[in-house]
Amino acid sequence: MVGFLFPVNNADDESAFTYGEKSGKGPRRWGEINPHWQACKNGSMQSPIDLIDTRVQVLSHLGRLNRDYKPAPATVKNRGHDITVRWKGDAGEIKINGTKYKLLQFHWHSPSEHTINGSRYELELHLVHKCSQGNLAVVAIVYKYGRPDRMLTKLFHHIRSVDPNHDKELGIVNPGDIKFGRSRKYYRYIGSLTVPPCTEGVIWTIVKKVDMFQLHWTNTLLHYVY
Repeated sequence: MVGFLFPVNNADDESAFTYGEKSGKGPRRWGEINPHWQACKNGSMQSPIDLIDTRVQVLSHLGRLNRDYKPAPATVKNRGHDITVRWKGDAGEIKINGTKYKLLQFHWHSPSEHTINGSRYELELHLVHKCSQGNLAVVAIVYKYGRPDRMLTKLFHHIRSVDPNHDKELGIVNPGDIKFGRSRKYYRYIGSLTVPPCTEGVIWTIVKKVDMFQLHWTNTLLHYVY
């Protein structure tokens, strides 16, 4: 089942915005901080959204999420608002409607940005892809507390020691270690980046299955991700 919702890159300057509303630079003010961020305030297809099963159109002919990932050298960086793992080499791609989108990086948000049927979860992973025309596609996986996650476990000690001013080499990182559950069940809609400049036209794919991660990850991640 594929849920396709029709809504009813990354930040230009990571120090110019925050998630704290009392800071004067929180989400409600993003569209006023920079003239290039107008979409954050006036956009018509903004992400994230609440994914509601009763409002989706089932498009079973889309089939499984078509991905072809491979191991490649990567770095990790504290960007101020999140922790990002970025591949330096070719980490593979996904294919959407015949178009190939190269995998660039992944990062986390806590708590989850998207909600599913009104429920917000402890963590959300975003895998960011770009096609040759420059358009973006993001695959999101949400997490709740539970058993260990293979990718998170491998990266745990790197994240604890990451320097906010420098990229840290990770060696070879295999995106295939990220669990997708049953790839036939996902939501898809056209939305935006969830941080400034809030660019619209992003293809979002949110895996329907909620994954799990260990509780001890929470305190570490909460120091870095929002």
